[in-house]
Amino acid sequence: MVLVGVCSIRLMIQESGSLKEKRHTLKSIIERLKSRFNVSVAETGLNDKWQSAEIGVAFVSNDRVHIEKTINNVIDFVDNDYRVEVTDYSIDMY
Repeated sequence: MVLVGVCSIRLMIQESGSLKEKRHTLKSIIERLKSRFNVSVAETGLNDKWQSAEIGVAFVSNDRVHIEKTINNVIDFVDNDYRVEVTDYSIDMY
């Protein structure tokens, strides 16, 4: 059986003074998540806000526990990045 874990993470980027600064920070976080956790990641919302962002993360596996661990590790990783503050997140499993 194939399972998909999907997570939406809302972020506040306090130090961002422009969309260019926001994109630079997000690009760095997204690339680090992809290489460290082997997940799919994209900016999914709040594209026109300087200090707010939403990223979506997806992970496919046949093991529900593995998906839950990986997504929780992704959230912790983002939450520990000094450049951003996680303001909300949601996790769904399909």
